[in-house]
Amino acid sequence: MPRILPAADRLAHVAMNVRGFESRYVTTGGVRLHVYDGRGRGDLPTVVFIHGLGAAGVSFARVVARLLPHTRRVIVPELPGHGRSGELTASRLTPDILIDTMTTALETLLEEPAILCGNSLGGAVAFNFALRRPDRVRALVLVSPAGAPVPEEEFRELLDAFAVTDRRTARRLVERIYHRPPWFLALVAHEFPDVLKRRAVRDLLETATVEHAAKEEDLGTLRMPVLLLWGRSDRLLPAQALAFFRRNLPPHAVIEEPEGLGHSPQLEHPSRLAERILRFARDVVATKQDAPPPA
Repeated sequence: MPRILPAADRLAHVAMNVRGFESRYVTTGGVRLHVYDGRGRGDLPTVVFIHGLGAAGVSFARVVARLLPHTRRVIVPELPGHGRSGELTASRLTPDILIDTMTTALETLLEEPAILCGNSLGGAVAFNFALRRPDRVRALVLVSPAGAPVPEEEFRELLDAFAVTDRRTARRLVERIYHRPPWFLALVAHEFPDVLKRRAVRDLLETATVEHAAKEEDLGTLRMPVLLLWGRSDRLLPAQALAFFRRNLPPHAVIEEPEGLGHSPQLEHPSRLAERILRFARDVVATKQDAPPPA
């Protein structure tokens, strides 16, 4: 998902800081990662938001501002080569290196088991971390997550959608991401090619293969509460991806297809997304508190 463009990015960064989010850095795997870290005023668990390909942490700005009063902490790390994070210097950014790097970063950042929320590529990062470190994950919120195995033809078509070279191809990508693209994006469409030419984005697009997809047997092992949100207007990921998650997430997973939401609802309907996450977080806490003690 294209990150918010330069001028808006700077304004959103300032707004994040004003709203109580500290900008900090963690170094892991030879790369310096930027993190927005906010201490909340509520009792709900720490919530982590992980953005998608070509995006940045500020894409969640209007969502996290609504969560901060209700949670103990909100953390928004930025992927290598995205936002204000540095690029890898010793190697290309492959899907495997991305997961390894973000796993180490989250292990460093988390002081308690957290609710992980990931959109698109961020969703794949989130469930991979949950598979590796289930002890650090209180619950999962997957918003149109990437990472499902799809036929090679569909996979190549998805990667080709990010081959943005001009206004026309930029608008075509935006129309697949949004339920209803805002009018002003037409005015900045010429900036999208530069955003998607960043080295980290190109590395991931050139090294990703269907072999990096999630395994059926792995998803079924997730024991923490899981909420999957897949907007009915998502035109970026193929329908087979949602079908894969339906078949293979554990039976306790809650799967919803909200009307009027596209691939990245944090950009179009931040209040709807924030309220759904808060209700889910409250349910997670209530269920945990009400559960009978182990025999």
